[in-house]
Amino acid sequence: MAELSPNLSPDLTALGEQVAAAMPPGAVLEAFVVRGAELTIRIRRDAVLPVMAVLRTDPRFAFEQCMDLCGVDWPERAERFDVVWNLLSLTHNHRIRVVTTTDAENPVPSVTAIWPTAGWFEREAWDMYGIAFEGNVDLRRLLTDYGFQGHPLRKDFPLTGHVEVRYDPERREVVYEPVKLQQDFRNFDFLSPWEGMTTLPGDEKVHLNRIAPPPASLLEKPEAENQP
Repeated sequence: MAELSPNLSPDLTALGEQVAAAMPPGAVLEAFVVRGAELTIRIRRDAVLPVMAVLRTDPRFAFEQCMDLCGVDWPERAERFDVVWNLLSLTHNHRIRVVTTTDAENPVPSVTAIWPTAGWFEREAWDMYGIAFEGNVDLRRLLTDYGFQGHPLRKDFPLTGHVEVRYDPERREVVYEPVKLQQDFRNFDFLSPWEGMTTLPGDEKVHLNRIAPPPASLLEKPEAENQP
């Protein structure tokens, strides 16, 4: 059974120990509490479905809702992706974060049979990171366009992307072309738009007022009137 670090929240520590003890042997690799308030367990990839089934159906845990599923990219690792599920129990008012690892070749078991709403989250993780989910029958892109190349939240994805999109008025259609960074956008002077513009429309009146002498006070009489 995975051991939790001491000096943490007693309730979360006890819950983590119960979760680890309820799982198949070796399924839970690590259990810990983050910042004293977030229970997290790391599990083997091949144990995703058994672990999730226990978390969902065991009345001691009763995690009825899959609130979120996301990916984290660590390019320097052999299994570069963390797959993270955030689960909520309305019955017991507690949460748990479940984490496993994978790479671009090995799929993660889909949990759509346990939480049907996870299908949208899995599509997003596939779209953004290229994480495949075995058992998801509708694994299509969700946020990017049709024919998009690559996965934009991978840390090795170029910031400019691979293609640029524009509307061609002559062809009357949207055109996809390789990214071309124009020469006038290659050099920057780091000035804000207001600093770069020396004269704005209407400023000529301000400049004239600065050149003209200030108006005389109505309380002061001209010097000629003061002479005898």
